[in-house]
Amino acid sequence: MKKVVLASSSPRRIELLKQFGIKFDIVPSNVDEIIDPDLPPEKNAMNLAKKKAEEVFRRLGESAKDSLIISADTIVFIEGTILGKPSNEEEAFYMLKKISAKRHTVFTGVCIIDDSCRQILVDFEKSYVYIKQMSDEEILRYIKTGEPFDKAGAYAIQGFGSLIVEKVEGCFYNVVGLPLYKLNTMLQKLGYDLMKGEL
Repeated sequence: MKKVVLASSSPRRIELLKQFGIKFDIVPSNVDEIIDPDLPPEKNAMNLAKKKAEEVFRRLGESAKDSLIISADTIVFIEGTILGKPSNEEEAFYMLKKISAKRHTVFTGVCIIDDSCRQILVDFEKSYVYIKQMSDEEILRYIKTGEPFDKAGAYAIQGFGSLIVEKVEGCFYNVVGLPLYKLNTMLQKLGYDLMKGEL
């Protein structure tokens, strides 16, 4: 069985991959998630995903031989602005206020490095998310749950954040942080399939 490495410490991505019964190592990348304002959001997401996978591959050195490294990066985009992860309550409030009562776009870049065939695949998924209109009181109450931190756009669709999301157009798992259909499509190009429960 091939050695699989998830270049992420995201609990959401870990749980999504675990459900297929795949054994994998978790090696978070040390890449600074710096956004290039001159690039479109999908390009930023793909670039960051690729940088994460490459950094982990280099760091693993000889132990990365013949391994399969999977990485992802999720970006929230609204009205020409990329929203990253809030570092404090003020940033979280600003982001939630900005997405309130509007549709925004979620991009997730995915990168797979297959060392056994010396291939690197990079792609992205896009979904539209509609957020309900929130009062300042509702926003503050949501922030107090602690959920907005370490989440692009300051919300988590699978937690308390599910109560503020009216609907999603496109891949739901993309909004969670790992677009499973896109990931499996990429894996199939390399000769693998999550449906088989092993890589």
